[in-house]
Formats: sequence, C-alpha cells, structure tokens
Amino acid sequence: MTLAEVVLAVMFVGLVAYGLFGGADFGAGIWDLLAGGTRRGARQRELIEHSIAPVWEANHVWLIFVLVVLWTAFSGAFAAVVTTLYVPLTLAAFGMIARGAAFAFRKSTTTLGMRRALGAAFAFSSLATPYFLGSVVGAVASGRVPAGIAAGDVVTSWVNPTSALGGVLAVLVCAYLAAVFLCADARREGAEDLVRQFRARALGTAAVTGAVGLAGLFVLRADAPLLFDGLTGRAAPVVVLSVVAGVAALGLLWTRRYGAARAASALAVTAILVGWAVAQYPYVLVPEVTIEEAAVGRSTLVAMLVALGAGAVVLVPSLVYLYVLFQRAPTGTAAHPGS
Repeated sequence: MTLAEVVLAVMFVGLVAYGLFGGADFGAGIWDLLAGGTRRGARQRELIEHSIAPVWEANHVWLIFVLVVLWTAFSGAFAAVVTTLYVPLTLAAFGMIARGAAFAFRKSTTTLGMRRALGAAFAFSSLATPYFLGSVVGAVASGRVPAGIAAGDVVTSWVNPTSALGGVLAVLVCAYLAAVFLCADARREGAEDLVRQFRARALGTAAVTGAVGLAGLFVLRADAPLLFDGLTGRAAPVVVLSVVAGVAALGLLWTRRYGAARAASALAVTAILVGWAVAQYPYVLVPEVTIEEAAVGRSTLVAMLVALGAGAVVLVPSLVYLYVLFQRAPTGTAAHPGS
C-alpha cells in the first residue's frame, strides 16, 4: 500500500464513521417528519430529541475531517468535485445549517406555530441533505466529475439515474439506521410501545432498501457500467458480506436483539461503502484520475499522517467516551419519553 493509499484509507474511515453516525442522525430527523401530528407524534419526537441531542454536533466532526483530508492531500480532486458539484454540495450545506439551527431553536421556542415551523425545517432538511450527499457520491462513482476546475456539467453531473439512485439509497439507509438505533434507545428508556413502532419501521425500511438496491443494479448496468463491473467483479465478496450482514440484522430485529442488530446493521452499511471504494479503485475520479495522480507531494502526505495520528490521540477517545456515556441505561427509575 502506497503512502497516498494509506492517507485515503484513513480518510475513508472517517467517511464510514460519518455514514454510520451522521446517517443515523439524519435518519432520526426523517422519522421526526413521519412521526405524525403534534399529539400523536409527541413521544416519538421526544425520544428522537433525547437520543440525538448529546451527539448530533459531534457526528458532523467526521464530515469536516473528510473534507479537510481530501482538500489537503488530494487537492486537485477536491477542486474538481466542489466546482462541478457545487449545486448539490451547496444545497446539502444549507440543509445542514437549517437542520442544526431548527433543532437548536425549537427547544427554546414557546409558541406552537414557531415550534411547528422549526420542526418542519429540521425534518425536511434531514430528508433533503442525505439525498444531495448521495447524489454527489453517485456523480463521482459514475464518472461524471472530470479532472479540472468546473470541467463537468453542473446539472447533468448530479441529475442522472446513478445520482438519483445514490440519493434515494442514502435516504433509505439513514432512515433504516435510525430506526434500528432508536429501537435500542427506546428499550433502554423503557418505552416498549416505541420499541414496537421503530422495530416495524426498521423492518419495513430494510425491505424497501433491499428492493431499491436490487433494482439499482440494473440502473448501474445501464448508466454506470464501470461501477457495475467493479461491484459485480472484485467488490463482489464485500457486496455479499453486506447482504449477509443485512439479513442477519433482520433476523436480530425479528428476535428483538436490538444491540446485536445495531452491530450487524453497521457492518452492512460499512460493507456497502467499502464495496463502492473497492469497485472504484484505483480511481479517485472515475475513469481519469488515480489515487497516485490525485495525491499531493510526499512531504505533505507525511505531515498529514503525523497530524492525524496526533489528533486521533485526543479526538478518538473523547468521541468514544461521548458515545458510550450516552448509551448507558439510566439509573434508578426508567425515564419514559413523554412521562
């Protein structure tokens, strides 16, 4: 493995972490949107807010990490992506800003109308943002981002079948992860009725995601043949692992083993992302720019790895402690959402 590949692999770990933690974060907002009216959906929204409030800001650290590494270590590829795909990236950025502001302010707003408006902004942004991010992935993976500044078409680069597939799958995966995670959170809080509701949603979303993924193979075969060949070729074992992990997660959900279902679901999503990377290897920008061609000088890559290693010593234990701390069962009397 070359130095450039090591740096890219480290960046990809951050991308996987964002897909899991940030994805579940976005998915919780999607279920907030679908929770129902003010009264009927109140307890679901309380659980969602209780689950994501301590960690939602920390989850987006991973996105910043990915962007900084890509910008520094693969600056040419970064410039090509952000100048060709500035429309979906800008929309995603606006979605994150609107989502964060609405989530923060709606808790301190007393008027019902304003709370509803902020809640709608939070929920719709949670739906739109992963779609735009998924469309960006589809654009890169289908080879619609050529090298150079603004060298690709600013519309068709992300308005195409593969980008649409990427956006829809991103939304579904986020919703699925959130439903699985919220099952365990509701169980921990002692809200068995909410456990049943989110369990049904997780199973239903998994079925829809599987159907879309299967149909998506035909989309990729017609619209992104290089990606299709990679997924059905050298990435096939990883794709199979994703399917096996997904089926295992369904079985664990069915038998109400929610902690294990979380792990299996995370493995399934991780395998999907790794499968994409393996299928696209060795290109950063398909089919023109390889990893080695996109990388900056050796001294910058070495400095980047040193900085990442030093930062990881501080950041990783802090994030692990944060996630573990807020996954502990409450002591004493169980706290039921809405009680």
